[in-house]
Amino acid sequence: TDSIAPGPFIRILQEDDDLPYEEEIIRNPYSVKCWIRYIEHKQNAQKSVLNMIYERALKELPGRYVHVIFIVNYIHTMQNVHIFSCKIQLQLWHELCDLISQNPDKVTSLKVGAIIRGGLTRFTDQLGKLWCSLADYYIRSGHFEKARDVYEEAILTVVTVRDFTQVFDSYAQFEESMIAAKMETTSELGQDEDGDIDLELRLARFELLITRRPLLLNSVLLRQNPHNVHEWHKRVKLYEGQPRQIINTYTEAVQTIDPLKATGKPHSLWVSFARFYEDNEQLDDARTIFEKATKVNYKQVDDLAAVWCEYGEMELRHENYDQALRILRKATAIPARKAEYFDSSEPVQNRVYKSLKVWSMLADLEESLGTFQSTKAVYDRIIDLRIATPQIIINYAMFLEEHNYFEDSFKAYERGIALFRWPNVHDIWNTYLTKFIDRYGGKKLERARDLFEQALDRCPAKYAKTIYLLYAKLEEEYGLARHAMAVYERATAAVEPEEQHQMFNIYIKRAAEIYGVTHTRAIYQKAIEVLPDEHARDMCLRFADMESKLGEIDRARAIYSYCSQICDPRVTAHFWQTWKEFEVRHGNEDTIREMLRIKRSVQATYNTQVNFMSSQMLKATGTVSDLAPGQSGVDDMKLLEQKAQQLAAEAEQDKPKPKDKILFVRSDTSRSELAELAKQANPDEIDIDDEDEDAEDGEPDEVQLEQKSVPTAVFGGLKDD
Repeated sequence: TDSIAPGPFIRILQEDDDLPYEEEIIRNPYSVKCWIRYIEHKQNAQKSVLNMIYERALKELPGRYVHVIFIVNYIHTMQNVHIFSCKIQLQLWHELCDLISQNPDKVTSLKVGAIIRGGLTRFTDQLGKLWCSLADYYIRSGHFEKARDVYEEAILTVVTVRDFTQVFDSYAQFEESMIAAKMETTSELGQDEDGDIDLELRLARFELLITRRPLLLNSVLLRQNPHNVHEWHKRVKLYEGQPRQIINTYTEAVQTIDPLKATGKPHSLWVSFARFYEDNEQLDDARTIFEKATKVNYKQVDDLAAVWCEYGEMELRHENYDQALRILRKATAIPARKAEYFDSSEPVQNRVYKSLKVWSMLADLEESLGTFQSTKAVYDRIIDLRIATPQIIINYAMFLEEHNYFEDSFKAYERGIALFRWPNVHDIWNTYLTKFIDRYGGKKLERARDLFEQALDRCPAKYAKTIYLLYAKLEEEYGLARHAMAVYERATAAVEPEEQHQMFNIYIKRAAEIYGVTHTRAIYQKAIEVLPDEHARDMCLRFADMESKLGEIDRARAIYSYCSQICDPRVTAHFWQTWKEFEVRHGNEDTIREMLRIKRSVQATYNTQVNFMSSQMLKATGTVSDLAPGQSGVDDMKLLEQKAQQLAAEAEQDKPKPKDKILFVRSDTSRSELAELAKQANPDEIDIDDEDEDAEDGEPDEVQLEQKSVPTAVFGGLKDD
């Protein structure tokens, strides 16, 4: 069209009836409809005249408004061109490409390659189909080598897996068709396929294409994101057994990847590159790679620290111990310009001196290869930089202890305690206290007590149990028994609620072993007051069993009576069976009757609570139908159950614990009498008012009997002497 000079104002009139159309396009040169009407009017005109009108239209209409498709109506000539808008632009391109690629012998006036490549630059999201159309054009034209060149260019330039798949599948299909055609030709000519070099070449070309597919696909992914570390590692594996290609790939990778944009760990490429040289016994080349790797501006300090550590480990693998020490010391050297570890504005080379990873490896090497003083200096430096962890502190103290610097090891623990708070300091305190007791035992008892008190100060309940038990053990072995009991008592209040029951069990056991079982009565009473009902019932049963074994039957009965107030007979049948068996062994008819009366009273209490909650529920909600209109049957029952559970929970919160006001006595014994009862050692001094009990039970008063003489008729015929 660039060669066409005439514009819309140059008239090419063949007939008089062209004049209205020429005037219309003069008035509206950018109207697509006007040009289409003119073209339809000249359908039967000469080919040259019609082509001139097409070219004038294409010349004047803006490119963003028009596209062309060619519809072939005759075998050897192009007959018609329709102009459409671009909301269908891509579709037109595809139709155009299909048309010219499938009819290469009928399209002689167009540069097909230029047209399709123009689409490649415009529709970058449809490259696969356009490349296939261009290759198909050359295939149908008989230019097979050009088709291969197009396929090769395509698979080396597409950037999406979808486009690659389209092109590769088309390429493979083309090669298969070429092989099939060659085999068919050879068979028709009656030639031997084994000696056909051209066929072998085609087979080899097809096999190579299939073999290259993983590598070609990897190239596509790297074109999408050249900073993808994982894909570079995969590419290296694809070249396994090809050292030169592996070196080239590693070189290209470390030169291409920007560490600040990398996906993955870019330092791993440097490490793998150096390991490749190491595996091939080229240590000098491996050292060169590591030296270059330490100068890369990584995004994270850990990346550079990992490079230094891998560098040192390589030297250790080859028993170059001095070289490994030199490398790690160089890595931890103070830079000329200090920077904070998390200051991202500074390069990682100025911040790596605070990397705990590098310091930890240096400390391990110094312990194994260095001197005592050099190792101590490393640990001190770690603590001074405030990058130590609790494990580093423990390692330092253990190192000093191994060299018989016990006080220095204790100072190391104390320095660690000053650095950390709970809960991080737990392991330090636990190790410190254990080591101190093992070292001095009871020789420095007051100092040990001070340490324990410091450890327990602000100690969370979660970690208190271990320290309290260790403290109590110290007092039992080297201190005073009463101090140990005081520690156990403190522990029962300091530990977490779920550990209180276990702590009381330990307290009771140790008190019984040291002072005897009678000393555990106060502990049992406190446990029952403090523990929740579930554990309180267990304590009551154990307490009562202990008293019964001591012969304190009345004490045991009082405990059972107290515990009954928190034992619903419908739920805790085991308790009532135990009490019944106790009364059968040690009681009488009156005590069994008293137990049954208490059981009925407790059950009535629980029933009353349920009835009260039900009445409150009905008062608060009215009828069941008010709760959920339109529902009945099972739904009503569910609503009642849910409301009852809610009211039960509220009543349980408001209700005081029975054991806060119920004593370990029978129904007629006061709290003061219980306290006096607990202090008395002689059970014979306990005064139990049986008459009041009889009165409460409603027993009749004693009947006065009168003696009368027996009638003589009773004796029959007997006579007195």
